[in-house]
Amino acid sequence: MSGLYYEEFTVQQRFEHKVRRTVTETDNLLFSALTMNPAALHMDVEYCKGTVFGERIVNSVFTLGLMVGLSVYDTTYGTTIGNLGWDDVRFPRPVRVGDTLRAETVVVDVRDSQSRKDAGVVTFEHRSFNQRNEEVASCRRTALMMRRPPV
Repeated sequence: MSGLYYEEFTVQQRFEHKVRRTVTETDNLLFSALTMNPAALHMDVEYCKGTVFGERIVNSVFTLGLMVGLSVYDTTYGTTIGNLGWDDVRFPRPVRVGDTLRAETVVVDVRDSQSRKDAGVVTFEHRSFNQRNEEVASCRRTALMMRRPPV
């Protein structure tokens, strides 16, 4: 298990996640189909030629999921009980097929759980960047995290 327990997080703790991921056409089409999102912006090359983007753009929910997923091994893998919410989700630039994304995370809040003695609440700010270091997504994620088991 590589995730951190609640007690191991501190406010302003920073993570530059080493794992990166290049987004493929299959990622975009399959994700859009699986989530029942038939938007022409994701699936219709001819339609997109007439948009401000000039080409298909990647489904933003895929981008959000990938950004958070890139953070998991360094932060919450095996130590999260569950996500409590995602707030302030932003997509300042579109992601295109072929873009390679990386992520950074900052811990913005750490507090004891009011309902569970075996857990704490951690709020993360995630940011994702493409290969040109342009920010393409950000969000705040609040997670219920396991406390370190008693020895």
